[in-house]
Amino acid sequence: MRDGISGSATEADVIGIRVPAELAQLTMLRALAETVALIGDFALDEVTDIRVALDEVATALILGSVPGGVIECDFGYNDNRMSIRVGTVVSEPDALDEGGFGWHVLQTLTDSIGVRTESFDPVAGGFPTVVRFSRRRGEYDERG
Repeated sequence: MRDGISGSATEADVIGIRVPAELAQLTMLRALAETVALIGDFALDEVTDIRVALDEVATALILGSVPGGVIECDFGYNDNRMSIRVGTVVSEPDALDEGGFGWHVLQTLTDSIGVRTESFDPVAGGFPTVVRFSRRRGEYDERG
């Protein structure tokens, strides 16, 4: 049956951006997340969840970033899901409070979320940290 299907359900289109780790850049990150989600044909409720989750993650990373830091953000989507990767170098290894209310909100808005903080990098002057999260398409339709 799959012979007539072109492409793979795991193939994804990805777009990335690098911006200074400054709160003024949140507007750009939110706008790009929204645009990619809309191009990926996600429902408006899903787009809002993605935008709010990105805002929460990016804000925490920006506030914890080393001076002169850069936020790297990748947005990928396929037929089923949008995946976001946000990274920077933070001053403290616990820049994201995984036990706090904000983290609870993130878990509610996303299907999966995880943080990876590497050991102190003396060249970068901090702890390279990456947050990955995803949002599945059609979740609201399935809830009925």
